[in-house]
Amino acid sequence: MNKITKQGGIAPANALMLFACALIWGTAFVAQSVGNNYMGPITFQASRSVLAIVVLLPLVLVRSRARTKRIKANDRNVQTYSFRTTVKGGLLCGLMLCSASILQQIGITGTDVGKSGFITAMYIVLVPVLSFFISRKASIRVWISVAIAVTGLYFLCVSGGSLAGITKCDLMLVACAFLFSLQIILIDYFAKNVDGVELSLGQFITTTVISVILMFVFERPQISDIISGAFPVIYAGIMSSGVAYTLQIVGQKGQDPTISSLIMSLESVISVLAGWVILGQKLTAREGVGCILMFLAIILAQLPDKKRCKEV
Repeated sequence: MNKITKQGGIAPANALMLFACALIWGTAFVAQSVGNNYMGPITFQASRSVLAIVVLLPLVLVRSRARTKRIKANDRNVQTYSFRTTVKGGLLCGLMLCSASILQQIGITGTDVGKSGFITAMYIVLVPVLSFFISRKASIRVWISVAIAVTGLYFLCVSGGSLAGITKCDLMLVACAFLFSLQIILIDYFAKNVDGVELSLGQFITTTVISVILMFVFERPQISDIISGAFPVIYAGIMSSGVAYTLQIVGQKGQDPTISSLIMSLESVISVLAGWVILGQKLTAREGVGCILMFLAIILAQLPDKKRCKEV
């Protein structure tokens, strides 16, 4: 079994899971945009979070029961986790996830999709910057990859080449990117010591509680609106929230968070492709250049270092 150190590398299986996250999240951008036509952004966020719990809770119970049986059978290979650490991780990761998701959903309502994608994806820059302050170093190759990725996202998402006219929604998306970067770092910290699925459930329980409270405070949710927008809610809730965020936690476990964020930033590329295929939006030459640069950044980020350590 190959084990790749965090410094400058990521295991292929983990990279595949994180790419699946990007694929689901990229297509979920369409669902989020459509969902805003039926209900308020916080109501949409609360609804999708409830569905995430519905998906994850049975899975956690089954896994927990299987683990208990193995413990009773004196299986020395079974791994146990601290409940206290899981709860703490669920609360902190959930707080970041809830705040970021609500800001993103609100931001999408008042900013064009291209600018929204670019600003949100700035977390790929913020992760290595914030990681630097907690003593986690990134190689020069990774920083070059970040620069290429940001350039690619600029070509891909910013129409007209201008960021003039920044609105409140733009600022919300900037805050969203900052909070998503914190969530990635927190997951990297907690995932080493907790079960990934349980951590995912914990963060969505936290997200749901906060979202539901805010939903009734700031909006007037109607069951009829949620039913009318059922498809985007179901896709965002089951696939984007329940499946993708769990894959993020499991796939990011023990890996370099900077490279993880680069892979997950492919959601911006996929969102453009999804808009083209599903909504009939045309892919311009400028967006094509952005896609190419993004893929180059991902490939460069995963090329082996001379100092990369492999254990067989």
